[in-house]
Amino acid sequence: MIEALKRGDTNAFNMLVKEFQNKVIATCFRFTHSKEDAEDVAQEVFIEIHKSISRFREDSSLSTWIYRISVTKSLDYLRKKKRKKRYGIVRSILGLENDVEIIPASSNSLPDVRLEQKERALVLRNSVDALPDNQKVAITLSQYEGFSNKEVADIMDTTVSAVESLLHRAKSNLHKKLYNYYENEL
Repeated sequence: MIEALKRGDTNAFNMLVKEFQNKVIATCFRFTHSKEDAEDVAQEVFIEIHKSISRFREDSSLSTWIYRISVTKSLDYLRKKKRKKRYGIVRSILGLENDVEIIPASSNSLPDVRLEQKERALVLRNSVDALPDNQKVAITLSQYEGFSNKEVADIMDTTVSAVESLLHRAKSNLHKKLYNYYENEL
């Protein structure tokens, strides 16, 4: 398949997209927290794969290489979004922008239970997002995507012991953040 991809075989590329599309979108979603954004980033991932497949050295498996691109593109997207957000705050302060985000009300389930669940998920998501990038990547791939430490090491292009260290620090940082949050909130 790799040789066919390197030759520019359209059918091989279509097969690759079909095989990895849902996995790439799911990985991107873990970082972007938005289905639409994850789909946009996934599209960038496949564009990058198409452009750079000829330089794929086969030091790792094709899937590892694809996940590495997915993580990199997701982090790039988050950095761009953060810059836009800062720029938007400046525009807002200067009175140049008055966009208000409208959040639709949910009509199912018990409202107080759903609200509490959403709040907990948001607190956890924000805590994970506040981690340094390398810890965020390690914890996301390990805990949300279910990759083994070896697979995470391959995707992050590092050692298993480095991943274990990153996971330990990430969990420790999350524990502190969440403990402080719930200690102050309750």
